Amino acid sequence: MGVDYYKILQVDRGANDDDLKKAYRKLAMKWHPDKNPNNKKEAEAKFKQISEAYEVLSDAQKRAVYDQYGEEGLKGQVPPPGYGGAGGGTTFFSGGGGNGPTTFRFNPRSADDIFAEFFGFSSPFGGMGGRGGGMRGGSRFPGGMFGDDVFGSGSAYGGEGSVNSQRPQKAAAIENRLPCSLEDLYKGTTKKMKISREIADASGRTMPVEEILTIDIKPGWKKGTKITFPEKGNEAPNIIPADIVFIIDEKPHDVFTREGNDLIITQNISLVEALTGYTVHLTMLDGQNLTIPINSIIHPGYEEVVRREGMPIPKDPSKRGNLRIKFNIKFPSRLTPDQKAGIKRLLSS
Repeated sequence: MGVDYYKILQVDRGANDDDLKKAYRKLAMKWHPDKNPNNKKEAEAKFKQISEAYEVLSDAQKRAVYDQYGEEGLKGQVPPPGYGGAGGGTTFFSGGGGNGPTTFRFNPRSADDIFAEFFGFSSPFGGMGGRGGGMRGGSRFPGGMFGDDVFGSGSAYGGEGSVNSQRPQKAAAIENRLPCSLEDLYKGTTKKMKISREIADASGRTMPVEEILTIDIKPGWKKGTKITFPEKGNEAPNIIPADIVFIIDEKPHDVFTREGNDLIITQNISLVEALTGYTVHLTMLDGQNLTIPINSIIHPGYEEVVRREGMPIPKDPSKRGNLRIKFNIKFPSRLTPDQKAGIKRLLSS
């Protein structure tokens, strides 16, 4: 399973929310780097581990994925169990190049953010000059931060009486591949994705709804471009819905390949054509026909560059990359004695 979050928090696998809060409260206060100036490096490492363990185990969806698939599951290596739960498990039905149910992604937050959300301030140890800039909004604890009740159930550090422990947590972003043809990315297009999600009414009850998301693909967009729809995941009590993120993927093309903003094509030609001249006839991605005469001798490794006939440049679609034409020269497998003599006579003159 890799990292054992239960061992890090010193709880058993059946630990409930209260057990997790008490364990995190105790260990986070013990290992906060500002409380350990003499062994700060070790404390920072443990503080980070403790915070990560608490974030995973206190979130029902992340914990379910971790229990079944371990740390690799949280990194999106495998699908989560029973996907579609309250943590934002939006299901993609159809449309515009979607590829079915998406994959869970774990986006760990910084240890300082988790600590601040749990306790209500960034650092109780360094005063106003502390690691996180002191307490947020001034002190909430005029009676002193380290009273006898620091770890008690009524403590201001996230026990039963703490409002901070009930702050909504944001569900992990839901990422989904969006395959696009090279023509789509050349000309730009609009794709529509129908999703099903759970929404909550005023009483907190959830109900399924279907929604159409419109994605405007801009000319020149590249593989890896992300389009985010904020908080379009499932709604649930004490959860901020997940963002839905579509990631552009590029389908292979029969004729062209892409390198950055350039388009590349390889032409098969004979040795005679390489030596005597060749004309390239191409149909481009927008349907335009190009004729490119080449009068130079085409040697192995020769590349013809046609400027501004490549992909649109996303920041300025009026500008384009280049079209690069490469050649695969087919040499004859054999020559007759007369052909050899003729070639020698021609080339030696």
